[in-house]
Amino acid sequence: WHVHNPSLGKNLILPEALVRLARRGHRLLLQPHDFAEDGRPTLYARLRNRLGRGDPRRLAALLYPQAPQIHYAALNARDHRLLAAAGVPPARLHRLPNAVALGSPLVSRPHPFGTRRLWLYPTRAIRRKNLGELLLWAALAQPGDLFATTQAPQNPTEQPGYRRWTRLAAEYRLPLEFEVGNRVRDFPALLGSAEALVTTSVAEGFGLAFLEPWLVGRPLAGRDLPEVTADFRASGLDLDALYHRLDVPLEWLDAARLRAALEAARRRILAAYGREARGEDGRLWDRLTEGGRIDFGRLDEMAQEEVLHYLIKRPAARESLTPGQLAPRSSVVEANRALVEDRYSLAGYGRRLRQIYAELQAAPVDETPEAGNAEALLDGFLAPERLYLLRT
Repeated sequence: WHVHNPSLGKNLILPEALVRLARRGHRLLLQPHDFAEDGRPTLYARLRNRLGRGDPRRLAALLYPQAPQIHYAALNARDHRLLAAAGVPPARLHRLPNAVALGSPLVSRPHPFGTRRLWLYPTRAIRRKNLGELLLWAALAQPGDLFATTQAPQNPTEQPGYRRWTRLAAEYRLPLEFEVGNRVRDFPALLGSAEALVTTSVAEGFGLAFLEPWLVGRPLAGRDLPEVTADFRASGLDLDALYHRLDVPLEWLDAARLRAALEAARRRILAAYGREARGEDGRLWDRLTEGGRIDFGRLDEMAQEEVLHYLIKRPAARESLTPGQLAPRSSVVEANRALVEDRYSLAGYGRRLRQIYAELQAAPVDETPEAGNAEALLDGFLAPERLYLLRT
């Protein structure tokens, strides 16, 4: 049995059914690529209260059972590390990155916005996609630049925040278009017309946004997510044009309000998962700031607006940003495309999956599964350095 997201909490019957199968000698490949422990406290509370009945040991036994005939597959290095911390032995823990396929590389072609250089963010603009950062780059645009997103969020709870950014872009007259994916008939042509594809997201699962641009022959610019891209870099993908942080001076912000917001969010998240802050507030601020600066991606919408307003009133202040501009590298497109086609092809995925199945089929059977260390996995997801206000 190959089961996706058995521990997410959307189906409370599934974990117990799988443990029953394991007790009868069935072989299981469990592939969690979304976790209730990762910013989904409502789902985790359902699991803890209804499935675990308030008993952490029972919950761990159902969410992360351990036996020779139970193997796990991880999408990326972060999930692999956290599942190992939860007690999955190396022989039962496999890396299984997603396959990527977008057809033939596209050639650059005209787009419906005239001769302007198009910086395209192919995204459904939900909160964690960090739209405020795209507005910042639009505010710093060079003459002839045009920034654009492709889709609006569908979730009604996301709409007010999204409309806030569209109104602000209009107010500041930024060279930024929204929902352009709805205004073209040939979406691949739109991708192929871009100067570069852009990402400013602060959280991703597998990270298709870091692989797909090369397959359409376009460079990638914007924010790196090292916990997601570590595997891609290790395989040889050149992502050196991306930035890990976009540092802004704290003096541009209401630092006292921001610090209080971060510390309150940290306490709220821990409480939602049944944990206590234990006097870590001061340490949190120190960990998230460096030399009087903070990463723009850590900010909430109010603080991001403060930075935008500051830069629009004082354009020369862009010299204080690190980095101060987007810098895609066209020279690596062909090498990256060849690597993605080789390492992340459907055929390669099939070979890896067959090998995992063969190892699982050859494994011995123990009909008394043990509990994994679910608390260690939760600790990893609740690490303070993973706090982004746009995810709270």
